[in-house]
Amino acid sequence: MRILLFTGKGGVGKSTVAAGTAALAAASGLRTLVLSTDPAHSLADAFGAVVGSEPTEVAERLFVQQVDAQLRFEQSWADIQKYLLSVLDVVGVDRVAAEELTVLPGAEEVLALLELRLHVLSDEWDVIVVDCAPTAETLRLLALPEALGWYMERVFPVQQRVMKALKPVLSRAAGVPMPGGSVFEAVERLHAELDEVQAMLSGPDASVRIVLTPEAVVLAEARRSYTTLSLFGYRVDGVVANRVFPSDGADDWRAGWVMAQDEVLLQVAQSFAGLPVWRSEYRSAEPLGVDALRLLAQEVYAGSDPLQPPAGAGPFRVVRTTEGAVLHLSLPNVSRAEVDLSRNGDELVVTVGSYRRLLTLPAGLSRHRVAGARVEQGELQVRFTETAHHEVPPRQEHA
Repeated sequence: MRILLFTGKGGVGKSTVAAGTAALAAASGLRTLVLSTDPAHSLADAFGAVVGSEPTEVAERLFVQQVDAQLRFEQSWADIQKYLLSVLDVVGVDRVAAEELTVLPGAEEVLALLELRLHVLSDEWDVIVVDCAPTAETLRLLALPEALGWYMERVFPVQQRVMKALKPVLSRAAGVPMPGGSVFEAVERLHAELDEVQAMLSGPDASVRIVLTPEAVVLAEARRSYTTLSLFGYRVDGVVANRVFPSDGADDWRAGWVMAQDEVLLQVAQSFAGLPVWRSEYRSAEPLGVDALRLLAQEVYAGSDPLQPPAGAGPFRVVRTTEGAVLHLSLPNVSRAEVDLSRNGDELVVTVGSYRRLLTLPAGLSRHRVAGARVEQGELQVRFTETAHHEVPPRQEHA
């Protein structure tokens, strides 16, 4: 199964490009689902069809779905929310305000990912296209499974034991209800499902495609997205430059725009070196409906295979050496000065800008020392050397 995620700054036309790619895949004979994690749900408008909370067929082999967030929320978050409401009730928080406070931030996007998991496990589809929320929300969303995993592995087991031991005392002393088994089970289930989603989306058959318009501000955000997606282990397999002014027959006003866009497109090629950069010309009318979207995608990909699996081993790999090993993590468009690296036990803490990844080291590296690190040609390289038998690897290091 091929999984394609489309993201980009709001307003660049990512939903249109995602819908066109899905229409092209279905036209080639593949059973295709296009799913939206964007709360705006503009896919139905793009296809000019009524779309429900279950996959709706809008053309032969082409299905569209807008996730019923409320239903999925009740299934995945109900036990946790019920407990949180009981705690807030004890401390006197108004019921309406309490319900607002206990809504999971980004619930629609998170639950759309859980829906994606079900579709992948169903084995009903050849292609799943995901129309993601705008860039910032997408990055927070894709970082969530790993962050929750860290909490579950280190904090959650301790919390369970403490709650079990102190429940009778705290309940009598404070009058605050302690979480029961169903709450812990609900959190564990949510973690396991999101962990599966992360494995699916960082696997060899999934990739992210960035949609942008040839504007300096948009390009700056796209560059940051490329870096951050790579930091968290997601493959970016190409860029779509949308709304490019055609140069033929341009008047003075449009010629100025063509020149300005050409400068930005040159920077796009440099920023995403090694990746295909597809173009979509500015149209006199918005492409609406399956046929118009399919034609747009045909022009964008210009005969190339839009479903070609991403090449290479992915953003993260470990190469064994005679001295130990070298950990490689793709970090395009950053310099050494922009990367902060430290070691904390079995974790490598990599910080780039406002994003931090707690990267659990493979078992074979956990007893190795960090011998050095560098950023070279868009890649973080961390060298590890074997620890002598009488040595204990340090709990904390800063590279």
